[in-house]
Amino acid sequence: MEDNDGMKAKPLPASARRAAPTVPSLGAAPAAQAASGEKYDIRPEQSLELLKALHILTREGKLNQDSRRKLKQVYHLFNFIEPLLRTTLAQHADITLVDHGAGKSYLGFILYDLFFKLHALQGRIVGVEVRDELVQRSAQLAQQFGFDGMQFLNLSVAEAGRAAQLPGRIDIVTALHACDTATDDAIAFALKHQVQHMVLVPCCQAELAAVLKAGKSKSVVHNPLAELWRHPIHTREFGSQLTNVLRCLQLEAHGYQVTVTELVGWEHSMKNELIIASRSAQPAHARKSAARLQEVMGQLGLSAMRPRFFTPLMDASVPAALST
Repeated sequence: MEDNDGMKAKPLPASARRAAPTVPSLGAAPAAQAASGEKYDIRPEQSLELLKALHILTREGKLNQDSRRKLKQVYHLFNFIEPLLRTTLAQHADITLVDHGAGKSYLGFILYDLFFKLHALQGRIVGVEVRDELVQRSAQLAQQFGFDGMQFLNLSVAEAGRAAQLPGRIDIVTALHACDTATDDAIAFALKHQVQHMVLVPCCQAELAAVLKAGKSKSVVHNPLAELWRHPIHTREFGSQLTNVLRCLQLEAHGYQVTVTELVGWEHSMKNELIIASRSAQPAHARKSAARLQEVMGQLGLSAMRPRFFTPLMDASVPAALST
């Protein structure tokens, strides 16, 4: 080994050398893993063969850094969803969860493997995905692992609202990084079906930023708050945050109690905001949130977005569905 001047450097003593970082194999039993003093990220009840089939683990049972981040996100999301599943399961055994923008269905498969096959055999997970090749692949995996309660539909999130293949009662809606306006479509779907719970990790909030940009010149002149989005980079960032603020107000206006938190550390994902909404009988709060939503959109020149962020009629009583 030589340094920058071409002179030979003295080797470090063995006690000072640091072992090269390695990604450990995950094929060993949890007890053996613990005994070896190494820390693993796989839950003990998780099927390693399923993770291999999902390409989260390699064929040798190893977990690379990218897969580790992906799995950590899904496990964190599972920690938030599991209490909602248990609450719903206490009400009826045939619980139904619809996962919008399912992609490769990492979330759906892990939910089924860790919860449904153990506690809710009468339950059902429906993955909605617009890419047919992913739908076909997921259906094959579900059959391979005997996950009879899983179903996959080749539909957009917007089309799912009119799909006859879905059951009449849907308990939980999830949307993990659903692109473009799919998060809003998932919210509209959930409101239509009056679901008990929604778990959303929004993504690609570009629509509202485009509306802000279109009305920028007029807004900057008449509204000093427009300085928040005068510069292009601020338009994008402010539009992204404002989109989620309006989504939360909309959910509250429809009678949901909303919690907004961080999914995982920012080093794992830039799209990291988690919105959890559960139906709650608070009609007075619903009316207040509906009024506030209308005020915000009015002051920021977003009247064109009212069909997107629809609410119960302001001059009518809160629908009975909100107080049940």
